Amino acid sequence: MTDMHEGATPKRPKLHPVRMQKTPAHLNGAAELEKLCFSSPWSASSLELLTNDGIGVGYLLTIPAAPGSEPFVAAYGGMLITVDEGQITNIAVHPDHRRKGYGAAITRALLRHAKDAKLESVSLEVRVSNTAAIELYKKAGFAEAGRRKGFYAKPTEDALVMVCKIK
Repeated sequence: MTDMHEGATPKRPKLHPVRMQKTPAHLNGAAELEKLCFSSPWSASSLELLTNDGIGVGYLLTIPAAPGSEPFVAAYGGMLITVDEGQITNIAVHPDHRRKGYGAAITRALLRHAKDAKLESVSLEVRVSNTAAIELYKKAGFAEAGRRKGFYAKPTEDALVMVCKIK
Protein backbone atom coordinates (compact mmCIF):
# COMPACT_ATOMS: atom_id res chain seq x y z
CA MET A 1 0.00 0.00 0.00
CA THR A 2 1.18 3.49 -0.77
CA ASP A 3 0.41 6.74 0.93
CA MET A 4 0.53 8.67 -2.34
CA HIS A 5 -2.63 10.06 -3.82
CA GLU A 6 -3.63 9.31 -7.38
CA GLY A 7 -1.64 11.30 -9.93
CA ALA A 8 1.16 12.13 -7.50
CA THR A 9 4.73 11.81 -8.67
CA PRO A 10 6.78 9.37 -6.61
CA LYS A 11 9.69 10.90 -4.71
CA ARG A 12 13.10 10.22 -6.18
CA PRO A 13 15.49 8.38 -3.92
CA LYS A 14 18.13 10.56 -2.24
CA LEU A 15 21.26 10.57 -4.37
CA HIS A 16 24.63 10.35 -2.64
CA PRO A 17 27.62 11.10 -4.86
CA VAL A 18 30.89 9.57 -3.68
CA ARG A 19 34.33 11.11 -3.84
CA MET A 20 36.25 10.06 -6.94
CA GLN A 21 39.18 7.79 -6.11
CA LYS A 22 42.34 7.00 -8.04
CA THR A 23 41.03 3.58 -9.07
CA PRO A 24 40.52 2.11 -12.54
CA ALA A 25 36.78 1.75 -11.90
CA HIS A 26 36.38 5.46 -11.08
CA LEU A 27 38.85 6.94 -13.56
CA ASN A 28 37.96 4.69 -16.51
CA GLY A 29 34.23 5.01 -15.74
CA ALA A 30 34.45 8.81 -15.75
CA ALA A 31 36.63 8.76 -18.90
CA GLU A 32 34.05 6.61 -20.71
CA LEU A 33 31.35 9.08 -19.68
CA GLU A 34 33.53 11.94 -20.98
CA LYS A 35 33.69 10.23 -24.39
CA LEU A 36 29.90 9.92 -24.49
CA CYS A 37 29.21 13.50 -23.46
CA PHE A 38 31.95 15.77 -24.79
CA SER A 39 33.63 16.41 -28.13
CA SER A 40 37.02 16.93 -26.41
CA PRO A 41 36.96 14.38 -23.58
CA TRP A 42 39.43 14.15 -20.70
CA SER A 43 41.43 10.93 -20.47
CA ALA A 44 41.53 8.70 -17.40
CA SER A 45 45.05 9.93 -16.65
CA SER A 46 43.91 13.59 -16.89
CA LEU A 47 41.03 12.85 -14.55
CA GLU A 48 43.55 11.82 -11.87
CA LEU A 49 43.95 15.55 -11.13
CA LEU A 50 40.50 15.38 -9.57
CA THR A 51 41.73 12.88 -6.98
CA ASN A 52 44.65 14.97 -5.68
CA ASP A 53 43.76 16.80 -2.46
CA GLY A 54 44.46 20.51 -2.69
CA ILE A 55 44.43 20.43 -6.50
CA GLY A 56 41.07 19.00 -7.43
CA VAL A 57 38.09 16.97 -6.39
CA GLY A 58 35.67 14.76 -8.25
CA TYR A 59 32.36 13.18 -7.33
CA LEU A 60 30.61 10.22 -8.96
CA LEU A 61 27.18 8.67 -8.94
CA THR A 62 27.20 4.98 -9.71
CA ILE A 63 24.38 2.57 -10.33
CA PRO A 64 24.41 -1.20 -10.03
CA ALA A 65 25.64 -3.12 -13.04
CA ALA A 66 25.48 -6.81 -13.83
CA PRO A 67 26.24 -9.08 -10.86
CA GLY A 68 29.98 -9.55 -10.43
CA SER A 69 30.93 -6.41 -12.35
CA GLU A 70 31.90 -2.92 -11.22
CA PRO A 71 29.09 -0.39 -10.66
CA PHE A 72 28.36 1.78 -13.69
CA VAL A 73 29.36 5.49 -13.52
CA ALA A 74 26.14 7.28 -14.45
CA ALA A 75 27.32 10.81 -13.59
CA TYR A 76 30.43 12.60 -12.46
CA GLY A 77 31.70 16.11 -11.89
CA GLY A 78 35.06 17.65 -11.16
CA MET A 79 36.47 20.87 -9.78
CA LEU A 80 39.98 22.29 -9.71
CA ILE A 81 40.89 24.36 -6.66
CA THR A 82 43.19 27.39 -6.58
CA VAL A 83 43.68 29.14 -3.24
CA ASP A 84 40.10 30.26 -2.42
CA GLU A 85 38.35 29.56 -5.73
CA GLY A 86 36.94 26.50 -7.42
CA GLN A 87 36.63 25.94 -11.15
CA ILE A 88 34.18 23.25 -12.20
CA THR A 89 35.81 21.42 -15.08
CA ASN A 90 32.96 19.19 -16.24
CA ILE A 91 29.70 17.71 -15.09
CA ALA A 92 28.59 14.74 -17.18
CA VAL A 93 25.50 12.57 -17.00
CA HIS A 94 25.10 9.44 -19.11
CA PRO A 95 22.54 10.15 -21.87
CA ASP A 96 20.31 7.27 -20.66
CA HIS A 97 20.18 8.73 -17.14
CA ARG A 98 19.48 12.42 -17.69
CA ARG A 99 16.57 14.23 -16.03
CA LYS A 100 16.85 12.06 -12.92
CA GLY A 101 18.54 14.62 -10.68
CA TYR A 102 22.05 13.21 -11.13
CA GLY A 103 23.55 16.46 -12.44
CA ALA A 104 21.97 18.42 -9.59
CA ALA A 105 23.31 15.93 -7.03
CA ILE A 106 26.83 16.22 -8.45
CA THR A 107 26.59 20.03 -8.49
CA ARG A 108 25.44 20.07 -4.84
CA ALA A 109 28.32 17.77 -3.84
CA LEU A 110 30.87 20.07 -5.50
CA LEU A 111 29.36 23.17 -3.87
CA ARG A 112 29.26 21.42 -0.48
CA HIS A 113 32.95 20.58 -0.92
CA ALA A 114 33.65 24.24 -1.80
CA LYS A 115 31.86 25.40 1.35
CA ASP A 116 33.71 22.85 3.53
CA ALA A 117 37.01 23.97 1.97
CA LYS A 118 36.05 27.60 2.71
CA LEU A 119 36.29 28.68 -0.92
CA GLU A 120 34.92 32.12 -1.74
CA SER A 121 33.47 31.24 -5.14
CA VAL A 122 33.07 28.56 -7.77
CA SER A 123 33.00 29.29 -11.49
CA LEU A 124 32.33 27.31 -14.63
CA GLU A 125 31.89 27.63 -18.36
CA VAL A 126 28.92 26.14 -20.19
CA ARG A 127 27.97 26.11 -23.87
CA VAL A 128 25.43 28.87 -24.52
CA SER A 129 23.21 26.29 -26.26
CA ASN A 130 23.11 23.99 -23.20
CA THR A 131 19.94 25.46 -21.73
CA ALA A 132 19.27 22.46 -19.47
CA ALA A 133 22.67 22.83 -17.78
CA ILE A 134 22.30 26.62 -17.53
CA GLU A 135 18.97 26.22 -15.74
CA LEU A 136 20.45 23.59 -13.40
CA TYR A 137 23.33 25.92 -12.51
CA LYS A 138 20.99 28.88 -11.92
CA LYS A 139 18.89 26.75 -9.54
CA ALA A 140 22.12 25.83 -7.70
CA GLY A 141 22.96 29.51 -7.14
CA PHE A 142 25.17 30.36 -10.12
CA ALA A 143 24.76 33.70 -11.90
CA GLU A 144 25.92 34.76 -15.35
CA ALA A 145 29.23 36.62 -15.15
CA GLY A 146 30.38 36.89 -18.75
CA ARG A 147 30.90 35.20 -22.07
CA ARG A 148 33.94 33.68 -23.78
CA LYS A 149 33.70 34.02 -27.58
CA GLY A 150 34.50 30.84 -29.52
CA PHE A 151 35.57 29.01 -26.33
CA TYR A 152 34.33 25.59 -27.45
CA ALA A 153 35.33 23.61 -30.54
CA LYS A 154 33.58 20.75 -32.34
CA PRO A 155 31.37 22.76 -32.92
CA THR A 156 32.70 26.26 -32.27
CA GLU A 157 30.50 27.97 -29.74
CA ASP A 158 30.61 30.67 -27.09
CA ALA A 159 30.77 29.80 -23.42
CA LEU A 160 28.66 31.41 -20.76
CA VAL A 161 30.75 32.05 -17.63
CA MET A 162 28.81 31.48 -14.43
CA VAL A 163 29.86 32.10 -10.82
CA CYS A 164 28.46 30.99 -7.48
CA LYS A 165 29.50 32.93 -4.37
CA ILE A 166 29.98 30.59 -1.42
CA LYS A 167 28.63 31.76 1.93
